[in-house]
Formats: sequence, structure tokens, C-alpha cells
Amino acid sequence: MRVLEPIERISEVLFCLIMALTFTGSMSVAGVGRLEVRTMLVGAIGCNLAWALIDAIMYLMGCLADRAADQRTIAKVHQAATPEEARAAIADRLPSLVASVLTPADLDRVHSTLSKVTTAKTRAGLKREDWLGAAAVFVLVFGSTMPIIVPFLLVQDARTALRISNSIAIAIMLIAGYAFGHLVEYRPWWTAGSMVLLGCLLVALTIALGG
Repeated sequence: MRVLEPIERISEVLFCLIMALTFTGSMSVAGVGRLEVRTMLVGAIGCNLAWALIDAIMYLMGCLADRAADQRTIAKVHQAATPEEARAAIADRLPSLVASVLTPADLDRVHSTLSKVTTAKTRAGLKREDWLGAAAVFVLVFGSTMPIIVPFLLVQDARTALRISNSIAIAIMLIAGYAFGHLVEYRPWWTAGSMVLLGCLLVALTIALGG
């Protein structure tokens, strides 16, 4: 599994950003005191801390699932009664586009190599790089929401802090939306604007529903 897969990480950052915004956006700045601000901060940080931990755990589960799939593919190759069965097992594990351009001779060469690999070498288990990847996911997801919380820690006036926080949130959404559009090769600036609009609508809906 590729650590910090761009599309997945951008999606997770946006989701955590929206969750944090539901806390900051639901806070009324009219006559709000430091106690209310503190309660909001505890809720926002706690929620995103939990979600960052969940993302890290899901990353580790994905690593295990990938290795288990590799093990099953090798087992199918070993148990194949005919070359056609072995080719089918290999093709099923490959991305559809890659599998569609490979010839039977290509698959046979892969079969020849995999037939020499024992299932013991692909036993599902977590490696050092998996734990490092999970830690990177945790830091990215949790850290991405901190910029919109920091203003409430540094600025005494809640109204000013909220405006700064919202400006930072919009900027992060624009950057994430632009990056997403660039990765999928679809009008980055249009995607960035749509991401901001969608995020604002989701936050408004969540707050309206009592989230």
C-alpha cells in the first residue's frame, strides 16, 4: 500500500476539516466567553483526534488486507490446474487496465515467477513501514485541522478568532480542492471552488441537524 496516497489523504483531510468546522461554526460569537471557547476547542480537538486515530487504524487494516490478497493470489497460482486458471488468478489481482493489455505470454512469465514464491513469504503481518505509514496518516489528518483551531488559542476576541479561523479553513479547502482537481486532471480551480461550496453546505447541514 502506498503511504499517503494523495486522493485518499486529501479526502480524509477535507472530512476532518468539515468536522472541525461544525464545532467552530456552531459557536455563537455574541457574548461568548472563554469557557464556551474552551468547550468548543475540547470538542473539536477530541473529535479530530479520534478520527485521525481511526484513519491510522484503517490504514493498518488496509495493509493487512493487501498482504492477505497477495497470499490468496499466490495460493491460487500454486493450485491452478491449467495455465488458464493461473492467468485468471493473476489478472484478477491486477488493475483492470493493466490486465487488459497483458498478453498470455506476459501472464505466463508472471506465473513462472510466482510459482517460485512460497505463501510463507507473503504471510499477512504488519511491517515497520506500515506503522510508519499509519503514524504519517495520523499526523497529517490531525495536523491538518489544527490551523483552524489555533486562532482561538491566540486571539482573545472570539469574533475575530472565528473570522480568522474561517478564512484559514477556506484557504485549506481551496488548496485541497485544487490538488484534487490536478490529480484527477479536471479543471483544478473549478474543483477548488466546488470543494469550498460543498464543504460550506455540509457544515451548514450538519449544524442545522444538530451535529
